[in-house]
Amino acid sequence: MTMSKLKKELLPEQREELLRALKARFEKNMNRHKGLEWAKVQAKLEANTEKLWSLNEMEKTGGEPDVVGHDKNTDEYIFYDCSAESPEGRRSVCYDREGLEARKSAKPENSAIDMAAAMGIELLTEEQYRELQRLGDFDTKTSSWVMTPSDIRRLGGALFADRRYGKVFVELFGIPKRKQKALEEIMN
Repeated sequence: MTMSKLKKELLPEQREELLRALKARFEKNMNRHKGLEWAKVQAKLEANTEKLWSLNEMEKTGGEPDVVGHDKNTDEYIFYDCSAESPEGRRSVCYDREGLEARKSAKPENSAIDMAAAMGIELLTEEQYRELQRLGDFDTKTSSWVMTPSDIRRLGGALFADRRYGKVFVELFGIPKRKQKALEEIMN
């Protein structure tokens, strides 16, 4: 077994503690997963140690992963981080490594893409973020990076989203003025 394999497994006590927390969250928020049964979710999780490890990493950084759906094609349960606000341990970061390296001052320690990869997860797409917001009011005081299309990223921009005034906003961060015309062409 390689080091990375060892690293991505939980001790039995950790696994049991995580499953208890996930079950409690599942039962408390039934509106997020109507028609799904915890016993089936738990059986799938127990068979997938890497997914359990990733969910534990989300928990450790202040997240609240919860089941939000089931993909019938892959027979996998879909989890989103349902913490009311972006967890404190995941705030004040750049979108990706490129953005981080381009920062001249007040450089954050990490990027959202790198943090997600280290946890074995991905950022939500804009569509997924909007699905999350249909389940409750999230990011009313914070913002979250969302997966940015490569054509926008190539121009130096990145997308973030939040909920303000009862509405969901997806906004563009960081495209220099000289590249904004190219973005307008892409959008039209």
